[in-house]
Amino acid sequence: MGEMTSTLPWLSLAIFVPIVAGILVLIMGSDERADFTRKLALFGSVISFLVTLPVYFGFDGSTAQMQFVEKTPWIEAFSATYHLGVDGISMWLVLLTAFITVIVVLAGWEVITKRVAQYMAAFLILSGLMVGVFAALDGLLFYIFFEATLIPMYIIIGVWGGPNRVYAAFKFFLYTLLGSLLTLVAFIYLYTQTGSFDILVWQQAKLGYTPQMLIFFALLAAFAVKVPMWPVHTWLPDAHVEAPTGGSIVLAAIMLKLGAYGFLRFSLPIAPDASHSMAGLMIALSLVAVIYIGLVAIVQDDMKKLVAYSSVAHMGFVTLGFFLFNTAAMEGAVIQMISHGFVSGAMFLCIGVLYDRLHTRRIADYGGVINTMPKFVTFFVLFSMANSGLPATSGFVGEFYVILGAVEHNFWIGLLTATALILGASYSLWMVKRVAYGDVTNEAVKQMKDVNCREYALLAILAIFVLVMGIYPKLFTDVMHVSVQQLLDHVAVSKL
Repeated sequence: MGEMTSTLPWLSLAIFVPIVAGILVLIMGSDERADFTRKLALFGSVISFLVTLPVYFGFDGSTAQMQFVEKTPWIEAFSATYHLGVDGISMWLVLLTAFITVIVVLAGWEVITKRVAQYMAAFLILSGLMVGVFAALDGLLFYIFFEATLIPMYIIIGVWGGPNRVYAAFKFFLYTLLGSLLTLVAFIYLYTQTGSFDILVWQQAKLGYTPQMLIFFALLAAFAVKVPMWPVHTWLPDAHVEAPTGGSIVLAAIMLKLGAYGFLRFSLPIAPDASHSMAGLMIALSLVAVIYIGLVAIVQDDMKKLVAYSSVAHMGFVTLGFFLFNTAAMEGAVIQMISHGFVSGAMFLCIGVLYDRLHTRRIADYGGVINTMPKFVTFFVLFSMANSGLPATSGFVGEFYVILGAVEHNFWIGLLTATALILGASYSLWMVKRVAYGDVTNEAVKQMKDVNCREYALLAILAIFVLVMGIYPKLFTDVMHVSVQQLLDHVAVSKL
């Protein structure tokens, strides 16, 4: 596989601009100068987003090669290099990360009043680390970024979270850390086999069946927890319910994608034979997530928990699409990752808007919100529809592709997958009905003010992305098509 380098180190900028901005906010910001701190954080996040745009505009969608490659010696003794690059799969995730960070900084604008600088800095630093995960082409570099993302998120949940925040933060940290330790073992084994930490070299390495199976399960331990797949998903609802709105947005929109991305970059290309052997198990686990967790979502009485469980169900679509080994399903899964970033981010933002006004997330405490907040409910309904996969919204495109791929693979798997759309509509619309419609029964709801300009702008920007992606998905699919095809061709060839 060839590589294409660029003139300016755009990917390094995408990683280090937000990290440096975060450090500056920490040093210069304070609660006394909260307004300045917020503006500085916003400036940092906007610049961080702008430096990712050349990656989009300079991207060549006609090749599966790594682009914008940077390679510098790093730890010579282990032949580890500072090696970055993106292809059609990771490019969108880099942009999405930087974009969501701007949204998060604005979402916490009025809500966060204590330790403003630390809050904003944590998100900026986290943003840079997550871009690093998507851009790293060196195993050791990937692992360091992958693990480092835990620290800011742990702090965000633990400091600005709800009443059980410490429990949720610990659970999040322990689950994700334990899984990742096995990954490190797998990486070290691959290093001993190839003499390199280069991920592209690992993808070409000839491995026997047993090593492939062991590597597959070692990687599965980390990536399944991150996605999170059933049955290791239990940390997610706790983390979501306790996290502040911004934390929930980043967790759902980006952090869950780190695990899914790991399957595409490591599990499938490095252990193709094991991936084919284990496809049945992965499809079964994904279907359980899609159907069973969809049913769990229906019975939730807390809005955040409901959307958190719906996230697990939607990510089930993603892992399902990866292991059907056909173009439609794989592309659908990648589209679903990006769409879920917009939709789940928007859903958590909507719940945050309600929470800021009434300080409760229980569905029963609301009712008739449309009478006092008509503008808000317009957005809320749109995003809920997208969450249930309404055609012309981004939520439909990925799920439709995956269902097509599933039917191509096996009619019954396709049928089971399609039931998710019914479940998705059930929990999303039932929540909307109970929260937004009907008569106002609660006095507090009568006092609620509609969205202000800042909230309106945030919801409108997300709504535009959800609709554009739903109406014109070609923008997104053209870039990834060649990379997805190349990955499928690679996985189709046995290494034995």
